[in-house]
Amino acid sequence: MADDLQEKLDEQLRYYRARAPEYDAWALREGGFDRGPRERAKWFADIAKLERALDRFHPSGHVLELACGTGQWTERLTRYADRLTAVDAAEEVLDLNRRRVGDGVRYIHADMFSWRPTETYDVVFFSFWLSHVPPERFGQFWSLVRTALAPGGRVFFIDNLASPEAEALDPEHPGSEEGSVVRHLSDGRAFRVWKVLHRPKQLVADLGELGWDAAAHRAGHFFLHCHATPRGDR
Repeated sequence: MADDLQEKLDEQLRYYRARAPEYDAWALREGGFDRGPRERAKWFADIAKLERALDRFHPSGHVLELACGTGQWTERLTRYADRLTAVDAAEEVLDLNRRRVGDGVRYIHADMFSWRPTETYDVVFFSFWLSHVPPERFGQFWSLVRTALAPGGRVFFIDNLASPEAEALDPEHPGSEEGSVVRHLSDGRAFRVWKVLHRPKQLVADLGELGWDAAAHRAGHFFLHCHATPRGDR
């Protein structure tokens, strides 16, 4: 079972390494993700809701971004952070992130499921990553997050929302009860990746069982955002 899980995680990483040059098309609703002006307007209105939620949270101090990707949110974090460290397992997306954001960010190439931080942070942030964490590694991942936080530290993350509307709009959005999805690159290659969608209420309950105080909210039709702090002494 453990070997099978690792094989699936390895395939997921191969996908994101191969997809790096194409990744931004999803966020920008370009190419095969373009569903017309009306749906595009709804999408970007929801992105704006996420941006406003992040602004209210105000991730200041020493900030850690996990699974930083090509830098769409890294770039925004630089507006708030005094120091910013960005971690990703795919070298290709780190290269794109560096080109987008430039100087001022410390980059670490490491696997999210084996990396251990050597310092602590005031804020841990991640975007569209938790849904790629298999249920078997959910607790392990949140242990990593807790280890990375300084006393009084906070967590903020955003992700896809489990909703019928999002499923109907997005070719990469799995059904609400699915745990994975097959994704295709422009060259025809196909990869199966984890896509475990969460609903705000259940997400808060799941985090509560792990010792986190959390609040999660919908951001329109397609997304959710959540902030959390560890409960009690670490």
